[in-house]
Amino acid sequence: MQNYLDTVDDRIKQYFSILSEDRPDWLVELLQAPELLQQQHISITCGTIYSDLFPSKFFYSSLDHSIWVALIVWKFTHDEKQAISGLLHDIATPAFKHCIDFLNWDHEKQESTEDLTTEIISNSEVITSYLNKKWIVENEVNDYQIYPIADNKSPKLSSDRLEYSLSNGLFHYEVLDINDVKEIYNDVIVVKNEDGIDELAFQSLDIARKFIRAVKELSIIYIEDRTRYSMQFIAEIVKRLVDDWLLKIDDLYHLSEAEIIKIIEKSDYKDIFGKWKSSKQVVVSKAKPEGEFYIHLSSKIRYINPLVNWKRVYDIDDECRKLIDEIRGYDMSNYVYIPGIKF
Repeated sequence: MQNYLDTVDDRIKQYFSILSEDRPDWLVELLQAPELLQQQHISITCGTIYSDLFPSKFFYSSLDHSIWVALIVWKFTHDEKQAISGLLHDIATPAFKHCIDFLNWDHEKQESTEDLTTEIISNSEVITSYLNKKWIVENEVNDYQIYPIADNKSPKLSSDRLEYSLSNGLFHYEVLDINDVKEIYNDVIVVKNEDGIDELAFQSLDIARKFIRAVKELSIIYIEDRTRYSMQFIAEIVKRLVDDWLLKIDDLYHLSEAEIIKIIEKSDYKDIFGKWKSSKQVVVSKAKPEGEFYIHLSSKIRYINPLVNWKRVYDIDDECRKLIDEIRGYDMSNYVYIPGIKF
């Protein structure tokens, strides 16, 4: 079987070569698991790339993200269990990613699908066979939050937050170029944080500042009006397809986003889905719109406050403090809609 890493876009290969040239045996073997390979059909952007509200159409998958979280962990720990936990951390991600958290009314925490992680790992013949061969038990790899280099409590810097910041900044929103990625990544080291726990950190304040500038742009995109509207709109479409018996929740774990979009485009929702796809902007209003599908909700705020020389950038740099405060203070109180989209 062809190795997945040989099939990715050349731009992704160039990015990958910066993060790691290593292809450890555990990665090659585990990338034969169908449950992992299913993630290659899920966009990291939660479906937003399918609308003209967003300029980028570059497809960077949930699997790409997971592979490179794993290899960042591997670079800084050389611990197979920790790295595998990074590889498996999104294995329970459904099509359209965090839109399904919106469907589950978990738009502020965005954790509602994570409970399936252990079940999917347990039911994977490839994964369980490998773990048994290496004498690794499932609870050592089914929760990457137990490993602080892989994941930690927000807003600390972890491999997960570092990776999606670099890849989103490079591929989707172009707030970083390939040289920025290399400069940022090569400045990262592991230190003991305030609690005596290992954490990724920066060596240079200038590099940390560059990173926070990019994170500020990205963090606003993750929560801005067009994004929240799009994620709730996709969630509503999925809900109605399920109610109409055209889709099962289980299909979100077995069909690609492209296959589900084909179902949408043959359904009663094809016209409004097409309107969302071709829309260039949303309308924001203090008043509740009449007769339109609208959103009036907040979303998970994602920001990062990394260490530089064992101090948080928020505490030592005025520019970083201002940027982080802008993220945390973003106004999500308005009504948002696209004229003509109604159910």
